[in-house]
Amino acid sequence: MKPVWLEKFWSSLSLIGMLLGTLFFAASLTPSLVPRPFLIQGVLSGACFAIGYGIGVFLFWLWNYLQLPKPEGRISTIIKITAMAVTIITAMVFLWHAADGQNSIRNLMGLEKVESAHPLKTGLIALITFVILIALARLFQLIYRSSSRWLDRYIPPRLSRFTGFLIAAVIFSMAINGVLFRFGLHVMDSSYRKFDALMEAEVPQPQDPLKSGSAASLVKWDELGRMGRSYVSSGPDAQQISNFTGRPAQNPLRVYVGLRSAETAKERAKLALQEMIRVGAFDRSLLLVTIPTGTGWVDEMGIDPVEYLHDGDIASVAVQYSYLASWLSLLVEPGYGSETATALFDEVYDHWTKLPKETRPKLYLYGLSLGAMNSQLSSELFQVLGDPYQGALWSGPPFTSRLWRSITNNRNEGTPEWLPEFRDGSYARFTNQNNALRLPNSHWGPMRIVYLQYASDPIVFFDPKDFYREPDWMKAPRGPDVSPQLKWYPVVSMLQLAIDLMLATTTPIGHGHVYAPQHYIDAWVEVTNVSWSQADIDRLKEHFIAKLPK
Repeated sequence: MKPVWLEKFWSSLSLIGMLLGTLFFAASLTPSLVPRPFLIQGVLSGACFAIGYGIGVFLFWLWNYLQLPKPEGRISTIIKITAMAVTIITAMVFLWHAADGQNSIRNLMGLEKVESAHPLKTGLIALITFVILIALARLFQLIYRSSSRWLDRYIPPRLSRFTGFLIAAVIFSMAINGVLFRFGLHVMDSSYRKFDALMEAEVPQPQDPLKSGSAASLVKWDELGRMGRSYVSSGPDAQQISNFTGRPAQNPLRVYVGLRSAETAKERAKLALQEMIRVGAFDRSLLLVTIPTGTGWVDEMGIDPVEYLHDGDIASVAVQYSYLASWLSLLVEPGYGSETATALFDEVYDHWTKLPKETRPKLYLYGLSLGAMNSQLSSELFQVLGDPYQGALWSGPPFTSRLWRSITNNRNEGTPEWLPEFRDGSYARFTNQNNALRLPNSHWGPMRIVYLQYASDPIVFFDPKDFYREPDWMKAPRGPDVSPQLKWYPVVSMLQLAIDLMLATTTPIGHGHVYAPQHYIDAWVEVTNVSWSQADIDRLKEHFIAKLPK
């Protein structure tokens, strides 16, 4: 005789839910943009199974609501057993072959093949995830039904069901968003804040008075933040640049203002300008307004090359605006940091436009990831049209970047979304691992805008609309590091790419959201109109490639 709980569980299983959940589960094991470890894969697959199951339950409810015929008794039991068998066999087959899909990405990224996708561990994690999510769904159902029954005493049945659903939805929304999400965000923010404030013994306070954080600086060393201290203490000096080029060089100037250096974004921007004036930043030939990533990090592989390309005759400025990682800031508040970026640009641009055009430095913008998005938001074209800055390099622009999205959507017909061409190429151009900036029969205008993006970067190509439609970048021809096995599935593909967002920086250099110095060099040569020979450019690339971790 079956235990009562087992009989109830068996009778509560949805046939359509099991079959649809299995399809979602199988689809989740196919490759996306970034290789996934088995732990992440298990959670993703369990969530996809639960979502597919939930959609199946809804469809079954709709079937009953329309009073359509359904199998009962022995026939229902046979169908349910068959569905369970199909579910288990399908899950095992796709789990067994999951390594092939992951290897199709790993091959393109130069990673070693994996022998196994750990099907047993992945399956167990997926099952646990599924059970937890179904339990939460049952809890939602319990609150809904309890509320509806209580309300039945006072209001009509249909109104009570509707109100009961709202009550359950509000309770869950408050629990997830108001308690769990905010608590988690507070914990992460506090952790990042403490980490940012840590003083590293291996990074001593600079003695050079022209460095931010020195004794002569307007910015205190302990207020620069971890990323700021690392940034101003690193980079090439005049001797290193001169040894490479064989020409006289200067020490590049790096100005940085930390989040704790002043109370507001405007105050930090004004402090940055004062520090720039103090060190003589506007006396250099090239000035770079840099917007960091969410944590305040400035990619040195993006800055060091341009300092070599201009013999150190360059000054850069950056202001921190957050402690959180970029992907988290992007999901929590996509516009995070735009206030700081705008304040910094306004201060620098206003001072720059008052200088004699003949002697002032050339002005450029730079940003990676969230920094790229906020840098694009820092100014409007009409604001600078009368006296434009010379150009910008934006690498890994997030999918929420308005200017990037507008240019991409209005790209020339026949050019792919992952490497678009925009009109005559005089304003904006795109590049990736293969230098695509030398467009035939094209000439640059007064501003040179370059987007550096990899086709495998989910931070660039994620889109909530992937929930219901196939994105253009999945269509042929595909990018050089996108798996040929990648396919679009409703709902599932969006969830896969959402996971990829969090794994975007786990890829090898030159793929995903990890940008390589040799690709930065190609971009900077074009943006800043460098006249080096191709042999010298190739030699600089080899110089930086040799520095990369093996």
